[in-house]
Amino acid sequence: MALDRRIEAAMAQAVAQGQGGDAPARLAGALDYAVTPGGARIRPTILLSVALACGDDRPGLSDAAAVALELIHSASLVHDDLPCFDDADIRRGKPSVHRAYSEPLAVLTGDSLIVMAFEVLARAADNAPDRAVALIGALARRTGMPMGICAGQGWESEAVINLSAYHRAKTGALFIAATQMGALAAGQEAEPWEELGARIGEAFQVADDLRDALCSADELGKPVGQDALHARPNAVRELGVQGAMGRLKDILGGAIASIPSCPGEAMLAQMVNRYAERMMPGALSASPVRARA
Repeated sequence: MALDRRIEAAMAQAVAQGQGGDAPARLAGALDYAVTPGGARIRPTILLSVALACGDDRPGLSDAAAVALELIHSASLVHDDLPCFDDADIRRGKPSVHRAYSEPLAVLTGDSLIVMAFEVLARAADNAPDRAVALIGALARRTGMPMGICAGQGWESEAVINLSAYHRAKTGALFIAATQMGALAAGQEAEPWEELGARIGEAFQVADDLRDALCSADELGKPVGQDALHARPNAVRELGVQGAMGRLKDILGGAIASIPSCPGEAMLAQMVNRYAERMMPGALSASPVRARA
């Protein structure tokens, strides 16, 4: 089964279980609204790609890990869009959850998706209990404090921002989770996969800065100019457009060089190159990104 169909099937099953029984109808509807359409599903795709590169001998557990990660990401978007944070009206080309369902239901939707993520992993634990426990720990570390996306959001309330820690937590955390959880689901050690996830996350942040500066709201399906509006650090402001593009290529070259030795190493290098082409607004380059020496 292609990765996109594999992810969507597992996502639909998880959300359906969260909507079962005598669930409140509007909150049940908001759960599905928050995770569809799925966008690029880049994080679960990376996770499953790493799992496949490492053998993917427990595909049910890999699917659960991919779903759990995407549920956490979706929850973070629901919360990021709230009036107390970005106050965004649009997400993925449609009204954000708090605009479509109300602010209280948006808070509950994000909370429910976070809990659902860990429930999905718990239900899959009988596939390989030791791996499931490791997956729960990895996802928790990259969700909360001090190294997760909650910490990343928290940095925006500080008078002085540690830029490296901010980017690593806000954007990098779930990409590190993606590579490490893919390895864990396939029975491999997590630590060797941290650098790859961190580099992909850093590249995604620079690409997002470029899109925020260069693209329209219609192109992105969400508000643009948010970094300037909220006085956030931005690679384009610091390096210029050409400097940010060069930085992105350098990061992606380092990502390819950091891929641990595994049966699917060449496939992962191709994946990074595909994402390089998709990340850049407009044409990145006709030539593929090369591993940095």
